[in-house]
Parts: sequence; structure tokens; C-alpha cells
Amino acid sequence: MLHLFTGLEFHTGLMLVLALIFVLVYEAINGFHDTANAVATVIYTRALRSQLAVGMSGIFNFLGVLLGGLSVAYAIVHLLPVDLLLNVSSTHGLAMMFSMLLAAIIWNLGTWYFGLPASSSHTLIGAIIGIGLTNAMVTDSSVLDALNIPKLIEIFLSLIISPLVGLVLAGALVFVLRRYWSGTPKRRRIHLTPAEREKKDGKRKPPFWTRTALILSAAGVSFAHGANDGQKGIGLIMLVLIGVAPAGFVVNMNSTGYDIARTRDAVGNLQQFYLQHQAALPQVVNTEPPAIPAPDVNALPSTPAGFHCDSSRALIAITRAMALLDNLQSYDKITPFERSHVRRLLMCIADTADRTAKLPQTTSEDKRFLSNLRKDLLATVEYAPLWIIIAVALALSLGTMIGWRRVATTIGEKIGKKGMTYAQGLSAQMTAAVSIGAASYTGMPVSTTHVLSSAVAGTMLVDGGGVQSKTVQNILLAWVLTLPVAIVLSGGLYWLALRLI
Repeated sequence: MLHLFTGLEFHTGLMLVLALIFVLVYEAINGFHDTANAVATVIYTRALRSQLAVGMSGIFNFLGVLLGGLSVAYAIVHLLPVDLLLNVSSTHGLAMMFSMLLAAIIWNLGTWYFGLPASSSHTLIGAIIGIGLTNAMVTDSSVLDALNIPKLIEIFLSLIISPLVGLVLAGALVFVLRRYWSGTPKRRRIHLTPAEREKKDGKRKPPFWTRTALILSAAGVSFAHGANDGQKGIGLIMLVLIGVAPAGFVVNMNSTGYDIARTRDAVGNLQQFYLQHQAALPQVVNTEPPAIPAPDVNALPSTPAGFHCDSSRALIAITRAMALLDNLQSYDKITPFERSHVRRLLMCIADTADRTAKLPQTTSEDKRFLSNLRKDLLATVEYAPLWIIIAVALALSLGTMIGWRRVATTIGEKIGKKGMTYAQGLSAQMTAAVSIGAASYTGMPVSTTHVLSSAVAGTMLVDGGGVQSKTVQNILLAWVLTLPVAIVLSGGLYWLALRLI
């Protein structure tokens, strides 16, 4: 890790450490803010004591981060426009990160204090939008170009649809259990609340198999939460390192010759694809003088290159990438500035390939081909060192073990008009675990808070006598305010930081 500070001035290194601490604090807050959703049902159905439930949740959150991959991490990062990601200087990069994280931390702590299950995902996305819009205003660029609009729409749809899915699926599941799992007195026990179970059978714990299912589903929600939300912290740390210490992090310095050859082959295959489809892709294939500056080997690594990703110059970008990657066996063999330029070119080429795949004239087969090429193009660019993954996993899991009670009380006691039955808790948790896990697998950042809160509400509407309107109104108000408040907070902080530097 010492190479992290290579070539950095003391004050820059100090600010870098502070930025990393901010990211880990954000993840810890995310842990105790969102993990309450995972433990509330298992605690309020008395399947586990609170200490055991929170400890188990912390362990499975840790495992979720370790094993969850990186697709969600870079989905969040790519909310920012490509040009902003490629050209952010060290100072501006730190200002951006501090503003984004401070806004997210302030709103998360505020909603946690009042026991409102607001979304950490929405908060972070709102903060990113605020940064993008402020950057557009201070640079006099188009507001429409301030954000990666296609990616933003894609993520918004997942965040809007996921709570609806949670509401409907959990409600349907508890309906099925009520309709088809009530034939015998033994089966009907799953529809008891803990208080009813104690009064009827004189036992405080759920029936054995019901309790086992509740515990396993709670572990599944925690694992899925780690795999989805934990990745966001990984993406933020990589954004900090790439902006502030580019010499060691713009590309994966541990990439083997095979990894680099794979990337080079993907560039070559994409070049052949464009040439073969030259007539059908005039907006992509253009051989006029380039708008992409050639790398200046005499430039300092920290000097902004003013790089602009012009999709109409795809072949020119490809030619330059091929020249830099030709016969390259290790990224150590090229200068830090050339490594930065490789990253810029590969990200630009991948972005153009993604745009090409979305064109109406692109066939389904070609879309799959371009999608596979994109993964190889970014294999040595979109990565994370193991120490970063472990640091985020620890922050999230340790945060899980503190401060969970406020939000858990809201989920377990204040959403439904009646106590939570075993069937309701199980239905909500299974729905959340499956839907969040599927979203993590596909690279979509969803809100654990929204999914599980909606799932609990769905079970209460179907089989619990309804919901407490005041609590639901407060939760919905927090959901509605999260995006605009995060946008204003981060945008204002970023504007103030730019004025001071």
C-alpha cells in the first residue's frame, strides 16, 4: 500500500487519506442504516436474539462484499459523464469526492436519527447528480451532457421498479401461504405472531422449520445487501485513487501479459466490426482528422489532458489504443501518462461500443458480441485491489453491528397495524433476498431499504390488517426528499469547494 503515496505531495496524500476515511465512514453508516432492514424481521419474529441477528448480518454483509463482484461498483461510477471521469484533476477529484460523500453522510445520519428507512442508494445517486449538474454550470457545458443519461435512466428504472416488485411479490407470497399452507393446525402456526404463539403454545420461539427459514432468509438479505451496497463504496474508493494517485491505479498494475493481450484482441475485434459495418454506422466510423489528442510523453502525470470522448472518431481511438498496447506485456513498461491515456482510450472505446449496441440498426447478435467485447476492453481498467474490497467489507460489517435499532423499530413495529407474523417476515425477507441478489448479479444498484420496506408493507396490506398511514407517509416523504436534498447538498458543497480552491 505504500506505493499509494508515490509522487504525491504531503498535503495531497493527507487529503487522500481523509477521502478514503470518508468513504469508509459512509459505508459504516450504510451498514447500520440499511442493515436494520435485514435484521428487523428476524428479531421481531423472535427467530434470533438481536445480538445474534446483528452479528450474523455483519458476517454475511462481509461475505457479500467479498464475493459480490464489481458490476454494481462501476455502474454507480458511470453515472458521471465519461468526459468528467476522464479529465478530473487531483484537486477537483478530491473536491468532488468530499462533496459527494459529505452530502450522503449528512442525509443518511439525519434519516437514521429519526428512524426513517431512507435509501443510501438514492442518496448517493442524488449526490452524484448534484456533482454532475454543478460541474456543467461551472464549466458552461450543456446540462443535458452533465450526466450519463442512458445509465441514469437505467438505474432510475431499477430503483423505481424494485420496491414495486417487493410490494407485489411479498404480498403474493404471503397470500399463497395463507391460501395453501393452512390445511392443518401445525401449518397454521406460520400465520401466528410471536405474541399469539406464546399465548397459544406457551413458546416464545417460532416452530423449528419456520425459524430456520427466517434465519436463512435474513442471512440471504444481508449477503445480497453486502453484494449490492458494498460495491458502491468500492467504486467510490477507486474513483478517489484514480483521480488522486493515477500512476498506480488508472489501470490494474497486476495485469498479466495474457490480460493485456485479451484487451488488445478486443480492440482489434471491435476495429474489424466497425470496418465491416462502415456503411451502417456513419455516426461511429469517421476517418477525418482526430478530435482526440495524442499522448504527450513529456507531460506530467498530474497534468489534465483535456480528453474528449468523441464517438464519431472510434477508429482513431482504436488505432491509438492498438499502438499503445502492441506487444505490451506489463503496464510497468509504459509511462504513467501513457497508462492514463490507455485508460482514457479504453473507456472511450467501450462507451462508444455501448452506444453502438443501443442503435436501432444493431442486431441482437451484434449486441451480444459488443457486450462481450466491452467486458474484455475494461478488464484491466474496471478492477479493485483486494485490500480495498476487504476495507469496505469490514467498514460495512462493523457498521452493521452498531446503531441498527432505530430503523429496525420502524420496520418491525410501525409499518403494520398489527404484529408481524412468521409468514409475513419470511415472505418479506425471501422477496428481498432474491430480488436484491438478482440485481447484484446483473449490475443494477437497488435499494435494500426500499425493497424490504415495500415487501413488509405488501404483506401487511394482504394479510395484516393494513398499514399505519402516518409511518408510511413519513417513509414516502423521506423517499421523495432524498434525491432533491442530496442533489442540492452535494451540488452546493461542490460549488463552495471549487470557489475555495
